Amino acid sequence: MNFSKYNTVGVLGAALMMSTISCTNLDDKVFGQLSSTSAFQDAVPLDPQATLQGAYAILNNIATNQGGTYAMEEHPSDEMMGPTRGTDWDDFGTWRKLHQHTWDASHQRILEAWNDLNTGAFRSTQALSVAGSSTQRAAEARFLRGFFTSYIVDLFGRVPVRQVTDAADANPRVLSRTEATNFVIGDLRYAFNNLATGSAPNIATKEAAATMLAKMYLNKAVYTNSSSPAGPYTFVKSDMDSAVYFSNQVIASNKFALTAKGKYFDSFHWNNDQLSKELIFTIANSSAAQPGNVRNRYYMTLHYNQYVNAWNGFTTLADFYNSFEKSDERLSSQPSDLTSKTGLNAGFLVGQQYVVKPNTTTAVAATDRSGNPLVFTPNVNLGFANEVQGIRVIKYLPQPGAVDAPSNDYVFLRYSDVMLMKAEAILRGGTDSQGQTALAIVNNLRSTRGASTLGSLDLAGLLAERGRELYWEGWRRSDQIRFGTFLQPVDQRSATSPATAVLFPFPQQAIDSNPNLAPQNPGYL
Repeated sequence: MNFSKYNTVGVLGAALMMSTISCTNLDDKVFGQLSSTSAFQDAVPLDPQATLQGAYAILNNIATNQGGTYAMEEHPSDEMMGPTRGTDWDDFGTWRKLHQHTWDASHQRILEAWNDLNTGAFRSTQALSVAGSSTQRAAEARFLRGFFTSYIVDLFGRVPVRQVTDAADANPRVLSRTEATNFVIGDLRYAFNNLATGSAPNIATKEAAATMLAKMYLNKAVYTNSSSPAGPYTFVKSDMDSAVYFSNQVIASNKFALTAKGKYFDSFHWNNDQLSKELIFTIANSSAAQPGNVRNRYYMTLHYNQYVNAWNGFTTLADFYNSFEKSDERLSSQPSDLTSKTGLNAGFLVGQQYVVKPNTTTAVAATDRSGNPLVFTPNVNLGFANEVQGIRVIKYLPQPGAVDAPSNDYVFLRYSDVMLMKAEAILRGGTDSQGQTALAIVNNLRSTRGASTLGSLDLAGLLAERGRELYWEGWRRSDQIRFGTFLQPVDQRSATSPATAVLFPFPQQAIDSNPNLAPQNPGYL
């Protein structure tokens, strides 16, 4: 059903509309005094295109924030942690709790993600309600709603759903995880059937919808498991066939290709929109505007005294670093237009670091704040780290001379992910009409990245390859859950985590404002 108007609460607080009543700086009293009468007394027209752009804009919150959704998909995994360094990065233990799986319903990062994702889903519903006769706008809105909702399914399980005609003080109904999974697949299938094959990856396209459908079918065994969210999971052949089918739709478009050997980091370069053919769905950034500014992705990890004068925060785990072959360009690279101007390498930074000071051309050894050589060490203590401990990671390349306003497009979906999803679906029993094998797909990728070819491939090997290809891109937690390794001990988390850790709790504020979310997810008070 289409609606041409929406009430004056409009986009005032989609967080309220999705039964979350607080963002970091909002006063609860404002929302506590809002009634359905006052919310609906003055209906105003919504501009269809502006409303759709409002939904796209919520994607920026994922890109520009090292917390929220991104943190929840990375910090609990085996490839990222946020050590406390003296008083720096303590933040009441918020980063430690994510890595050590000790979060609760009051965790700030969880609330951030919940607000962002539900706001995005509701704004997409708004955009759909005013799409009118435009099938393109409707398909884009349903893609975005499916995209945001897929994260809610992945992180929280059950999903609240609100229509634009619901009263502002009505409690949204809540879909079970299985119902929500089918809801997302329905949205994405509509988008796939109605979106055009486009040339601009910052707009929803048929290929972006196909990529998300491959992800949903690959994870369907996780999302619809009736016995325990932690598994074991039964991967149905028809789902794996669907994952292969939608992966092949992306491949058959002939729009995409792996970056050439030696060019892995072109997909994260400040000119990645021109250099890489891997980009399927992105946020477009330019020298004029950076709505999805990537600066936090290198500021959050680099040392204060490196080229970008950064925040000295997050690191990878030594075991993850050691999973790479030394010849693998994904481990380390020296792009000439980065390293010669900044002293920074791309990939993993360990050992002595160098810096090229602005307006000079000579790299010199960087120092820590005490003037000692800046030497990053693999060992790191999560609770009591000094300023040099931990291997740092550069995925998005800092743009020399524009580190605060870089033009790197932010990447959500990438072609190599499609190839690896296809390989996984085949390995789990799917049939490929093209006759490819999982081993051949993975070996083609490895050869392109400078790694040796494998003689055989099992699920453990495929998970490891997904890590090496997609590290720090926001997929690792989901991958580990699907492969059954998420609860296992890792560095700085010595015990096996409880099965309930595969889902996050609903923020307490969300349950307080919407009783339909009760009961809380198992394992949380």
